[in-house]
Parts: sequence; structure tokens; C-alpha cells
Amino acid sequence: MAAHYKVRTCIPAHEKDVRAVTTALFPDGSILSGSRDVTAKLWVPNESDQGFHEGHVMSGHSNFISAVCFMPPTDKYPQGLIVTGSNDFSILAFTLESPIAVYKLTGHKNTVCSLAAGKFGTLLSGSWDKTAKVWLNEKNVMTLEGHEAAVWGVAIMPEQGLMLTASADRTIKMWKAGRCVQTFTGHDDCVRGLAVLNAGEFLSCSNDGTVRHWATTGDCLHVYYGHENFVYSISILPNGQDFVTSSEDRTVRVWKGGNCVQTIPHPTMSVWTVCVLQNGDIVSGASDGIIRVFTSSPERMAPPEEQKAYEDSVAQAEVPTQVGDINVSDLPGPEALLNPVVELNNPQGKCFTMERSIDYVFSVDIEEGKPPLKLPYNTTEDPWFAAQRFLDQNQLSQMFLDQVAEFIMKNAKGIQIEQTSAQYSDPFTGGGRYVPGSVGGEGTGSTGGSDPFTGQGRYVPSYSDGGSNQMDVSDPFTGQGRYVPGGGTQNGIPGNVPIKITGVDKYRERKQGNNAYFPLKSYVTFDAANQAQIIGKLKEFNTKVAAMCQVDESSLEQLQGLMEGQKVEPSQLVLLQKILCWPKDMVFPVLDVLRICIKHADICQHFCDKSDFLDERLQYLSGDSSVANQMLTLRTFCNLFKQPSGVRLMCKNRDSIITTALNLKGSANKNIQIAMATLLMNYSVQLQDQPDIEGRSQCLIAAANMLEGNLDLEAGFRLLVCIGTLISSDEGTRELAKSLELKNFIIPLKGNVEPKKLPECASFVIDLLQIK
Repeated sequence: MAAHYKVRTCIPAHEKDVRAVTTALFPDGSILSGSRDVTAKLWVPNESDQGFHEGHVMSGHSNFISAVCFMPPTDKYPQGLIVTGSNDFSILAFTLESPIAVYKLTGHKNTVCSLAAGKFGTLLSGSWDKTAKVWLNEKNVMTLEGHEAAVWGVAIMPEQGLMLTASADRTIKMWKAGRCVQTFTGHDDCVRGLAVLNAGEFLSCSNDGTVRHWATTGDCLHVYYGHENFVYSISILPNGQDFVTSSEDRTVRVWKGGNCVQTIPHPTMSVWTVCVLQNGDIVSGASDGIIRVFTSSPERMAPPEEQKAYEDSVAQAEVPTQVGDINVSDLPGPEALLNPVVELNNPQGKCFTMERSIDYVFSVDIEEGKPPLKLPYNTTEDPWFAAQRFLDQNQLSQMFLDQVAEFIMKNAKGIQIEQTSAQYSDPFTGGGRYVPGSVGGEGTGSTGGSDPFTGQGRYVPSYSDGGSNQMDVSDPFTGQGRYVPGGGTQNGIPGNVPIKITGVDKYRERKQGNNAYFPLKSYVTFDAANQAQIIGKLKEFNTKVAAMCQVDESSLEQLQGLMEGQKVEPSQLVLLQKILCWPKDMVFPVLDVLRICIKHADICQHFCDKSDFLDERLQYLSGDSSVANQMLTLRTFCNLFKQPSGVRLMCKNRDSIITTALNLKGSANKNIQIAMATLLMNYSVQLQDQPDIEGRSQCLIAAANMLEGNLDLEAGFRLLVCIGTLISSDEGTRELAKSLELKNFIIPLKGNVEPKKLPECASFVIDLLQIK
């Protein structure tokens, strides 16, 4: 029979709701709490009894604290850090020695309501602004976007380099290297909390009153029923399988073997948060400002008289009929809120309604032909509390919480909003009751989420560079004996065409025991071309395109001089611009001309000055574009780095270029893989001397995405050079690479025998990742 939990102690911890509790690593057995009273506190076990005393008080936020976590020790902070998230949109970090924050993180545009710590100093935060952010070394290195409502729960699965986000849009998303690889649907209402079980499974809790057990494959393995209201928080017991939950039904529940084995009632309305100490004791935080600790160990249980006092307080507790200063039976209740249009009534003075004085009454039009709803609001209230109360009492969707709250703040701006204590108020969901099983709003649907690039095994096509610095870039798409974009033909058959690239000759100059592979100092471009064959293909296609797109055949000869670097004539640029509009199935020789010409300063400047130049290029990176167009576009991007104007264009639009290029990460074509890897390598060269942590992280994450696929060896080598260039000059980027578990993807490359440069370069990168 499972051990029964009883009260260990009750701590009058805060003046207002305890919004978050978690385990602190130092001192051993301590509790970290955050409250609506705008403080976070550390509670240290007493030596003389089973109670706790206040060991540390931290302040600095300008609004209530909604999330806390403890960051593991680092060389800089040997006792770890206490991190808090707040309704003031910021994150603060504290040491155990000082009540003043050692640093502040800003970037979220709304309340930071969830936090999770990962390896190597990684921090994951979730916010009402519908995003999650990844922080490293006090910098935002990733923003996870995709949810349609507030992100209320976050978790990290470090073994697989995965991150989880739970949202008010009723979905959970799984992220790898900054990209959503899975979306979990099944909850009928907002998902409030997450807890990781093992490398492949996790739990979620929801406003629908259930807990769900998920596999990272997307399968829901089990649904747990038992709570009678919102389930706010979930935490894993020390055995790694069982768990505890807290709820708006005034209980904490203990789940073992898939069953609820104990219900622990509380003498207060909302049990916002729960955590489990290392010794198995359960800690809860509630709306009355009290932290309660329960234990199954007889030696830590409170004396019998205190047990009896707790049981009496539970028996005497009643569910209030008031929420704040409003009687819950007084508000009306239509069935839906559809695109609310709200107007302000009596903005200058008080209104008297429902037999009490209030400061404002907003009129909410929910549907044409129906009477408007009344939304009462007092300046002493939290706007989110008022918004949630309105939704609850009118049985409206939780999806509208942010919309209503933001309306209140916008239309009541200028009013001094006092953060007074309102027992049972929830700045996230309010104090109204909820009947599990009701649907909270219109479905958001699934965004899919299967990972298109991981697959099983790591088959790498055989490859040898023959001891040279040339690369094999066969072009299988042009037809036998025909012009081959970016190269020539061998015996009239395209394929295995060696194309020399600049910037890598120094790889062969490395001395034994020294790393001459990275950091790379010069950009790599695609130079080789057979101009005569390109012109021949242009002439062939010129007879096939629509008459309005045709040009004088003799003028096409001018493009050969353009490719050879001769003086640029305006008529040549006009001609090139015209034929760049040829149909997609015939434009590839024109793209090859552009790929060659763009390396010249005047031509590069001409095209970089055109506002639509980049958008026209990006269209060829779509999944329905031909392999030839995709590859030549990527090579054009690489060659743009040859000129300063091209570098500026590539850097200014780095986000859209890399994001669009990654749509091709699952391509099996080695030429596309090599071109993508070269593009990232060029970005790493540009970034190595720049204090641009966002750019470094974006480039590193893109490389990580590619490494997960079935990769050509030359592409793999270039990705290693890219990663090595990024991490060799910046410790923060190196720590991010560690948190992404890049070593696991690089180790297989170390096992290759040929080409020799591949395992050697892999070894150097791995050595860097192991530096502490």
C-alpha cells in the first residue's frame, strides 16, 4: 500500500498568492517561492524541527512574480542562480549572497509565466506574448514562435536536445534546434504545465481537468482523470514515474501506478503550484500566501495536534461566493465571444451597477443582433483578473483572455492600478469555477510536426576527394550530353564534375597536430563555368519561351563577356534582367549566368540595389522548384559574399535567407547539401569577429539541423568548418553548441576514414566542445 502523505509544516510565506514553488539545490532541501507580493524567497530547513525559515528574500520586479527556477552551478556562479519571471515582462537572476539581481533579461513583450533550466547555463522562458525564448550567457539566442496564445508551460529534455512548450491554444509543441518538430493535440482547454519523465516521455496538465502522458513520437499514452477543476501544476516524484498535481479544486493529488492514490485537500481556493523535494516531500503554494509541505516519512510529520489543526481548517473552509469584490452570481452569461468590439462607457466617473460601486463598465458586443455584455472593472483590480472573471462568468473561451485584458489596459491607461490582494484571484485564469469537459473555444487544429530530417541510421554516400581541394558536384538534372549548370560535362555525360572553390587551399597546408581547418578567414565561392555551353543553352531556350520573353539571339553573345569579367554595359544588365523572368523550367542557365556575374563589383551593386532582387531569388528555394534552380540560387547567395555590397545584403536578410534555405534541409541531392553548407560556412566567416550572438546562434542551429540528416561527406566537412569557426572565437556560442548536443551528431563523422580531412576536423570540433 502506498505511503500516506500528511502535513509536515505550513509556512506563512507571502502576503499574497504563492504563484510558483520549486526545489533549490543550495542549501540542501530548500524551497524557492515566488509571489504576487512581488518577492521571491528561499526557505531553508530548520535544524531543530521539521519547519523552514526564511533564508533569502529577493526583490526588484515591478509587478508580481509568476515563475521561478534554480539554475545549476557554473564556474561563474558556483552555487547556481535563482531566476524569476514576472508580470513586468522581465527575468531577474539572483545569487544566494545578494537580494539584488546580478542581471536582468528583457525581450518578452508580456508576462514571463514559466521557466526551465537546462545544461550549460541554458534557460527557457515562456510568456503571455505567445513565444518562448532560449537564453544563454545572459543573451537571447533563440525565439520559439508558433503558438497562437500564451505559453504557460516550458520544459527541457536535455538527453535529446528537445524543448517543450505548452500553450493556452490547447497544444504542446516540441522544438529541436529552434524548430518545431512535433505538435501535440488532445487537451480540450489550455495546457498549464509540463513535467519530463524520461528521454522519450513527458506529462502535461490542463484546464480541462486532465493529465496526459505523451511519447515524443506524438502518441498520447494515457489520460488521467480525477481533478474536478483546472489542473495548474505537475511535478515528478523521485522514482521518475509517479507524480503529483495541484488544482483549482483546492487539492493536491498523488498519482502512483497510473492511479490517484491520495487527495490532499487545502483550506484555500486555488493551489497554484506544486513541486517535489529530493526526499520525496510535496510542496504546494496557494492563493492564501501559504506554502504547505507534506511528507510520507513519519519522522518528518507534524505533531498530532498540528495535524488535527490542519484537518479542522480544511473542514471549516468554504468555497467563497465572492471573487474579489464581485458576487459571482451577479454577472450575466451568454455562450460565446466572437470578435469582441468593446466600447468605453462613463470614462470620467464611477458607475453604480449590481448594487455596488465600480470604476468602469465596458460594453462588449459579442454578436450582431444580441445585447452587449457588461464588463465591470475597478482600478484596484489586476486587468487579467477582471478579464478572466468576465470569461468565466460568461462561459467564454479562454482563447480571448489576452484580448480582453489588453483591451482593459488600453482603455483604462493612465489609471494607477494598485496590486491589492484579492484572494482566489488568478492573474492567469481567474477565480471562477470551471466544469471539466466543456470546450474552451474553437479548435486551433494541429500544425503537424513530424520531423522530416532525422530518420534512422546515418547512411553517408561514398565520397573521396582524391587528395585535392576539389569537390565532386554532379548535376543530374540537365540531360545527357547537355549543358551542366555550374560546371561542364565528362564524355558528354553530366556528373562527377570537379568544381574548384576558393578559400580552402589552406586546408592542405596543415601541419601535424595543428588545426588548420578553422577558423576560416575567407569566403568560399563557386567559380567554375563553361560559358560557351551556357550561351548555347540560352539560345536553345530562347526559341522555346513565349515571344514576349524572347530576345535577339545575337545579344545573348554579350553575356559571355559579362561572365568573363569584361566591362559592364548597361544594355547587358537590361538583357540579363529581362531573361531572369523566363519560366521556372527554363530559367536555370540564366541563374547560372547570374551566379557567375554576381561576383563582379558593378553587377553585384546593381542587383543588390534592386528592392525585389532577394525576393525573386528566394522563390526558387521552394519545395516545388527544380533542383537546378535551388542549387544555383544557393550558389548565387554564396558568391554574393565576394563583394561588400553582397555581404551587406546577405547579412541584412540573414534570417529570411537561412530560414527559407532550411526548407531544403531534407534534400538528398549532394549539390544542394554542399551549397547550403557553404552558405552557412560563409556566414560563419562574417560572424566570427562580430558581437552578434543572435546571428551566431541562428547559423549554429541551422548547421545542427543539417547534421541530423543523411549528409554528403563534403557537406558534412563544411558544416564542421562552419561550427568550428563559430565556436572557436566565442564561448557563448560554444556553450549553445553543447546545449544542442552537437557532439552526438559530430562523433559519427569522426569515424570516417576518407577523406582524411573529415575525421580530423570532427576531432578538433569535439575537442572544443569538451573545453570547460
